[in-house]
Amino acid sequence: MALPKLTRFTLSVATVAAMLTGCGHAATTGSNAKVTLRLGYLTRITHASALVGIDRGLFVKNLGSGVTFEAQPFEQGTAEATALLAGQIDAAYVGPNPAFNAWQKSGGTAIRIISGSAKGGTSFVVKPGITSAQELRGKTVADPALGGNHDVLLRSWLQDNGLHTNTQGGGDVFIKPTKPESAIVQEFTSNQIAGAVESAPYDVQMVKAGGVKLWPATGTITILVVRQEFLAAHPDAVSGLLRGQVEADQLIHDSPAAAKQAANNALAKNLGKGLDADVLDGSFQETTFTNDPDVASLNDLVHKSVAVGLLKPLTLDGLFDPHPLNDVLKAVGRPQVTS
Repeated sequence: MALPKLTRFTLSVATVAAMLTGCGHAATTGSNAKVTLRLGYLTRITHASALVGIDRGLFVKNLGSGVTFEAQPFEQGTAEATALLAGQIDAAYVGPNPAFNAWQKSGGTAIRIISGSAKGGTSFVVKPGITSAQELRGKTVADPALGGNHDVLLRSWLQDNGLHTNTQGGGDVFIKPTKPESAIVQEFTSNQIAGAVESAPYDVQMVKAGGVKLWPATGTITILVVRQEFLAAHPDAVSGLLRGQVEADQLIHDSPAAAKQAANNALAKNLGKGLDADVLDGSFQETTFTNDPDVASLNDLVHKSVAVGLLKPLTLDGLFDPHPLNDVLKAVGRPQVTS
């Protein structure tokens, strides 16, 4: 389900036939099939590939006139996973852990990872004076959602340091899933929580408000996934989406100032205002944007999720399909990724 306060963008004009059918996902006019690709994403800088691609029209350009592109913002990756399983969106920029859950719940039939997007850009920010896990005993900390990347990273770190948590919010440290994410910053500044695991820009805003980074998370934080059914039916549309992803990644690396402005433009359209310049700069500085999903990092996240009881044991064999991305990378002379 999309955020009620966010705007859903339709970035190309649907055909009259699609409107008459009332469906919009696929319609036929004569012999030409018209397809709609619905992309989910979050309003974070760790989803800058999506933000840049949307604002600069890179997805629309690469999908071509035969595909209607719709971009839909979400509050949480867990909500994106639910939408993917329900067939409400076709692809999504999402955290690995929600993708693992969708993969497991569907018995390996729902989605494929088709590209990386971002690594890092995430930190555990705490109140000044807190320097160890034991100093959090009996305190309340926050993250965006139960079962999301941030939740797994936080519970895993606490467990490694001998502190017990449970999914009801109890244990040695109380973990409070909080939405919207901006509320986490507000709760931190009003001393309702002792800290939070958050991604850019929210962790940067917490530091700006006087917080201290206790540790950074350097692994994969955002990937691009697609429904297997959509991939099988519309491989050309998926290739166009990937070309847009690769171009967005290239713009971020080659023209960081332009990419920052594009990402901020998209955030302003969604949230009503963009980020302050120092928060925007800090968010990009701590995030690495890459097409490689880093399979080793994904496997580490699976191990952590299983260890804290948020995922049943599973193998990721078959989840990442590198072939569509590598075809795009090869065509533009860029290094390919491995599975």
